[in-house]
Amino acid sequence: MEPNENIVIVGGGIAGLSVALALHRLGLKSIVLESSDSLRVSGTAFVTWPNAWKALDALGVGHLLRPQYSRLFRIVTLDTESGIPTAELLYREHEVRCLKRRFLLETLAKELPEGTIRFSSKVVSIQKSGYLKELILIDGSILKTKVLIGCDGVNSIVAKWLTFNPPSFTKRSSIRGYVDLKEGHGLNPEFLQFTGHGFRYGIVPCDDTSIYWFFMLSPFYNKDEEIKKYPKKMKQFVLSNLGQVKDNIKSIIEKTAEEDIICSPLTFRPPWELIYGNITKHNVCVAGDAFHPMTPDIGQGACSSLEDAIVLSRCLAQAFSMSAPKQEHLHENIGTCLKMYAKDRKWRCIDLISVAYVVGFVQQTEGKVWNFLRDKLLAPFLANLMLNKSDFDCGLLRIS
Repeated sequence: MEPNENIVIVGGGIAGLSVALALHRLGLKSIVLESSDSLRVSGTAFVTWPNAWKALDALGVGHLLRPQYSRLFRIVTLDTESGIPTAELLYREHEVRCLKRRFLLETLAKELPEGTIRFSSKVVSIQKSGYLKELILIDGSILKTKVLIGCDGVNSIVAKWLTFNPPSFTKRSSIRGYVDLKEGHGLNPEFLQFTGHGFRYGIVPCDDTSIYWFFMLSPFYNKDEEIKKYPKKMKQFVLSNLGQVKDNIKSIIEKTAEEDIICSPLTFRPPWELIYGNITKHNVCVAGDAFHPMTPDIGQGACSSLEDAIVLSRCLAQAFSMSAPKQEHLHENIGTCLKMYAKDRKWRCIDLISVAYVVGFVQQTEGKVWNFLRDKLLAPFLANLMLNKSDFDCGLLRIS
C-alpha cells in the first residue's frame, strides 16, 4: 500500500523550505521532495528587501540571519561611461541586506524536523487518485498526498500539470559571482549599480569580506554562447565591459574564482498567464519560481517566494483547522483555501513580473534618447521603484 501524506512539497529551494517551515510553525507536518542528493546550495547571493525580512521574521529565522550580514544604507547608480553618479537613494528606515543563498537554505533546513526533506526524490509523474494526488518518483515508488505544492522552480512539473507554459526567455542573461576577500574589501555597505552601453551590473557587499556581483547580458551579447558556457570567458567579458570604474571594483571581479561565477538565462512568466491560468486546482498549487518566475531587475524573485510561503501556509492551516469529518469535506476546504491563496497572491505577482520586465528593458535599451532619459530623468525613479515594490507586509503566521 502506498504511503499517504497530508502535504507534499516538490522542490527544496528557498520557496519549498520556507513553505515547509511556515507549515511547521503552524503545527502542520509536510514532506519536501528534493530531486538532488543534498541541499541545492549552488548559486551566489541575493538582496533581501524589507518585505523579505518581514517574511523571515514571521518564519522565526530573521534573528539568525541579521548578525551575519551588513545592513546596506543606500543605493547609488553610476554611469559606466563617465563614472559619475546619476542617482542616489538612502534606505533610511528600510532594512536591506545581501544574503548568501547557501546560508539561508541551511538555516531553513536546520529549523525543520528531522526527516522533512527527502533527497534523491524526483517526481516524474502526477496522477489523480480519488481525492488524493499520486506522485510517481524516478525510482518507481509512489506517494499519495492530500495537498501538493509545486516549489520546483522554472521548469516545474507541478506548473506543467496545472497547464502553465514554460517561462518565456527575455533574450537576456545574468552573469553572477560571489567572492570572499579574507583581507576585507574596504567598501561601504551600499548597493552600487552601474548602467550604460546596454549593460547593467551591480556590486553588493554581504559583510566585511564577501561581495555579491551581477552583470546583465543584453540581447546582442547574449547570442555569444562561448561567453555563457565558460566561466573564464564570462570573467574576461565582464572585466572588459566595466567602463570607467575604480580599480577596487575591477579587483573584485578579478579575484572571483571561476567556480564561483555562473550564467543564467533570464526568464519570466507573461502576466496574462497568471490572469487566465490555474495557479491552483483542487488540492494542487504552486509557489516561488514555479508560480511567478521573473527577471531580477527589481530583486523580488526570492523575496516574493518568502511572501508566498507565509500566505500559503496560513491558508492551508485554515483548511486543516476546519471541522471536516469526511474526506470529501476536507478536500473542499483545501480547494477553497487554496483559491484564497491564489486570489491573494495573483495581482501582487503580476505587478512584480511586469515592473521587473519594464525596468530591465529601460535599463538595458541603448541609444542617445534612451541614455538621456535613463541617466538624467529616470535613474532616481528606477532606484526608488525597487524600494517601493518591497514595501509589502505578508503578515504573521497565524490563522485568521
